Amino acid sequence: MPPDYEQLKAAANRTSSWRERLQAVEQLGQWKSEQVIDVLKYRLSSDSVFQVQEAAFRKLQAFGEPVQLPPKKKGEVIKGTAKILTRIKKSLPEGHSFEEFKLKLSKMRLDVYDAYEGEKGADFEQWLEQTWSSLAVK
Repeated sequence: MPPDYEQLKAAANRTSSWRERLQAVEQLGQWKSEQVIDVLKYRLSSDSVFQVQEAAFRKLQAFGEPVQLPPKKKGEVIKGTAKILTRIKKSLPEGHSFEEFKLKLSKMRLDVYDAYEGEKGADFEQWLEQTWSSLAVK
């Protein structure tokens, strides 16, 4: 078991940073133990970012665990994202900029921001701006 298991386990479950989860999965995957396998199986089955699921899958496979990679999610990565984004847009003054929206999203819902940033990769900025401009505000 890694000497810093508790810190790695906490990092693997940190919803606000897919990068930290990915790094923790990579580090945990160097130590085969039941506790590590449990953490990796949880990341494989429930992480919102496919890259993290994929890393957990590779590590579990290397341990000889009988696992399957779940299909990449289509549609919303986090349930209710459209409502969340609409609420944030409505909370800003009329005529606000995309940058103001992006900043408020990252402050109010870092989990959503982070999950989509991880899932969309290089297309994140373009996806977020298109989504922002298409949100209906009554």
